Amino acid sequence: MTALQAQIFGFTDCQDTRKAQRFFKERGVAVHFVDLEERPAARGELRRFAEKYGAAALIDRAGARFKELGLRVALDSPERLLERALTDPRLLRTPLVRCGGRVAIGHAPETWQEWVDAAKQGAANPTAVKPTGGKPS
Repeated sequence: MTALQAQIFGFTDCQDTRKAQRFFKERGVAVHFVDLEERPAARGELRRFAEKYGAAALIDRAGARFKELGLRVALDSPERLLERALTDPRLLRTPLVRCGGRVAIGHAPETWQEWVDAAKQGAANPTAVKPTGGKPS
């Protein structure tokens, strides 16, 4: 199953990020890891996740960095916090996983397994042709 590739954005010291890497590697999925400490996510990358889940879902409100900065009482909008996360990636909930056109935030093994299963089904029947509906009567 070499066709499926996962891109994982996270931190090397994040347990959930390591779980995501292990999940995909155990299933033979090629993994491209992006360490957010070395290369913060670009605006466009974060936008893909925000479009599906909303900006608030990307912010780790329970994280140490969020608390350190006193953001619990700052009442910033999720969009503003997401903008701040471009330069302070520890505000993000990780891992951020992209696989093909699909995205997931946080530890989501059920979702990831759906992606793997869908890829297996596609690989098992690569020449399948969708029915065209036949001739009109």
